[in-house]
Amino acid sequence: QVQLVESGGGLVQAGGSLRLSCAASGTPGDLSVYAIGWYRQAPGKEREGVSCIGDSEGTTYYDDSVKGRFTMSRDIAKKMVFLQMNNLEPEDTAVYYCAAVRPTSCSSYGWYVDRISGVDYWGQGVQVTVSS
Repeated sequence: QVQLVESGGGLVQAGGSLRLSCAASGTPGDLSVYAIGWYRQAPGKEREGVSCIGDSEGTTYYDDSVKGRFTMSRDIAKKMVFLQMNNLEPEDTAVYYCAAVRPTSCSSYGWYVDRISGVDYWGQGVQVTVSS
């Protein structure tokens, strides 16, 4: 079992920044198995993968829509992951979820083929609203 709790959402104007945090907990064995991803779901749209961080080297993958604006990082000792979101756009408005992802979906192949079906655990989500 893996538990994930997001924080840091809110309302920001276009061009602004927000930093999301995700605290992970669970048995060490379970936590070591998974990569961590950020996903989002806008009203009326399907949930989509935003970024993930996977291997021991901390390799990150991003959706094309956020490349150059969002940066994902982690603090392994604190079991935390972060999503720094800069130059936010109204199109970034969504509920953002932290997720425990099987490593095959957070890889140079898996991220571009199937980002969703590899998720085993979801956080409760946090709202991000970007006003124009």
